[in-house]
Amino acid sequence: MAEVERECRARIGMVNYINTAPLYEVWQQTVQRPQWRITEAVPSILNQMLFQHELDLGFVSSQEYAAHPHLYKILSDLSISATGPVGSVFLFSRIDPAELSGKLVQLTSQSQTSASLVKIILEEFYRVQPRYVTTEITADFCAVEDQVSAVLAIGDDALRLTRAGCYSVRLDLSEVWQQHTGLPFVFAVWAVRREFLHKDPDSVTEIHRELLRCIDEGRKNLLPICEIVAPRIPMPTRACYDYLCAMEYDLGPQKKKALEEFFLFLIQRGEAPTEALPLEIR
Repeated sequence: MAEVERECRARIGMVNYINTAPLYEVWQQTVQRPQWRITEAVPSILNQMLFQHELDLGFVSSQEYAAHPHLYKILSDLSISATGPVGSVFLFSRIDPAELSGKLVQLTSQSQTSASLVKIILEEFYRVQPRYVTTEITADFCAVEDQVSAVLAIGDDALRLTRAGCYSVRLDLSEVWQQHTGLPFVFAVWAVRREFLHKDPDSVTEIHRELLRCIDEGRKNLLPICEIVAPRIPMPTRACYDYLCAMEYDLGPQKKKALEEFFLFLIQRGEAPTEALPLEIR
């Protein structure tokens, strides 16, 4: 009996940032499946766990799929994305981004995709060559060493830094990406390990259905969800509502095109294999 339960268990990775609240809060309230083990972590940790076969599927950085496309398939109709400003992935800078050549830029260690995106934006769009250091964002969000000219922050940290108002320049990476490419940006996808999909396609189908249901219900009940999660930042409920209204969770044709464009940049920069394209979506 224990062996059957072990074989039925799915190990699922989830991010509990404010931007996943429409999915996460509904899942927590309505999905009671003890055979589905949930692990909460920042994107970079979930990336590592999925790669090391410690998870079977999860919300991971788009860059993680691009780096190891032979290991995963993407679940259809699911993403964390934005068309235009995303409101929680920022480069906070003390100087104009066009003046960052040779300057030190601090990258959050929480996301591979955002780190790659900010390098593309600075090096390919702004034509500057900064120096980079990857660290954790400290609890005192404004206490950055003097030699650091700019800081990349994502998720709840970015929301808190925005409210702290420590930096004179705030660059929304999704907005800059759209200005230069005309496309939305996809920060995260649901990736499933190929061997798990082959071993237990029925579980993948069931989990996929529940994820889509949770997002649909979450979008319909956004204001009550904001009343629950806004105090975590803290931020006003209305500001949280406006922020989540701009978040998108689909993976339609424009989002697929956006992923392909991002992956092309990664391939050209030697950060992903050519096998990252074409996309393999389940």
